[in-house]
Amino acid sequence: LIFCMLYYQKKSEDVINEFKSSFNGLNNSDVNSRLKKYGKNEIKKIENVSAIKLILLQFKSFVIYILLAALVISLLTKEFTDAIVIGIILVLNALLGFYQEFKAEKAIDALKKLSSPKAIVIRNGKPLEVDSRDIVPGDILVIEEGSYISADARLVEVSNLQVDESTLTGESTTVSKKIDVLTGEKQLADQNNMVFAGTMVARGRGKAVIIATGFNTEIGKIAKEIQVHVEKSTPLQKKLNKVGVD
Repeated sequence: LIFCMLYYQKKSEDVINEFKSSFNGLNNSDVNSRLKKYGKNEIKKIENVSAIKLILLQFKSFVIYILLAALVISLLTKEFTDAIVIGIILVLNALLGFYQEFKAEKAIDALKKLSSPKAIVIRNGKPLEVDSRDIVPGDILVIEEGSYISADARLVEVSNLQVDESTLTGESTTVSKKIDVLTGEKQLADQNNMVFAGTMVARGRGKAVIIATGFNTEIGKIAKEIQVHVEKSTPLQKKLNKVGVD
């Protein structure tokens, strides 16, 4: 088996070289080509869905079609008790599914807000403030107290740097950062030579080479998983499908 080293297990200089960057940052040509390759550094909804469409989507299931047919038959045969029971099941399923997907939509909006609209990077050897959507892997990110981290990055320079990572780890205490190589496998909360998108700088400053943007960041993966997850069946739909199979 080939052991694949993670970025926190590599020297900061090696990570910079891997991304064909330098302490002077990227040039304009590098940035343009990487924007085409990696895309914008943004978390966006895979599909914008209206509230009406969300409700209609809850009835898109083979088992639901059977229940709707059963509801119609019950009404035609004047089996009103059966019709009421089936109707309640359909309404509960629709409400549960709608709530689940609506909550996911709000979660995505909340995650999108955990990013500063601007970022400072080193380009052509000079600090430059840019739209955070336009930063790319290989950019040297300048980290300042009170700012949000705009992408996942391996630290290359720190000065009394402490970061609030509660949005990702749930830990209420800030994490002291360093640039030393870490050995062995580390949980996200223990990767103290890394910084992650959506976290906030509580104290100090530093620089880091960006290794992931957009949906490839840790918070981007969460946002993507939320959107993919809501497309799956609700617990009630799963039970109904199981009943249908049985």
